[in-house]
Amino acid sequence: MEELDQSILRLLAADGRMSYTDLGKATGLSTSAVHQRVRRLEQRNVIRGYSAVIDAEAVGLSLTAFVSIKPIDPAAPDDAPARLAGLAAIEACHSVAGDEAYILKVRVPTPAALESLLAEIRTTAAVSTKTVVVLSTPYEGRSPGI
Repeated sequence: MEELDQSILRLLAADGRMSYTDLGKATGLSTSAVHQRVRRLEQRNVIRGYSAVIDAEAVGLSLTAFVSIKPIDPAAPDDAPARLAGLAAIEACHSVAGDEAYILKVRVPTPAALESLLAEIRTTAAVSTKTVVVLSTPYEGRSPGI
């Protein structure tokens, strides 16, 4: 990948609302050249979208946990991600190597809500769970080292 594209990606990762004019000033390109490069990065799915970063605590989701899951029946189809996709409290699902099949990042308002979610995960996906509750988050959502 060209250095200019990497520079544009770093700038957009820091401020996804940066204007083409400001991107041009920061990279030494014209506004139209930056616009074309950003459009190409989007078309190639290097930039997959833009989103707002929401403060989970501000919207009442003060408890974050990581839930490791593994199927109760190892011979059953590996469809847990599809079965769990409708649960809004699951923020991310990662396939992992090791004893567990997946690790889920979840956000809920209270310990009681976590307990309820865990029961729903177990019954919906026919899995066993192991949970780690997050005490604090020094940082997250960092951009890949470009």
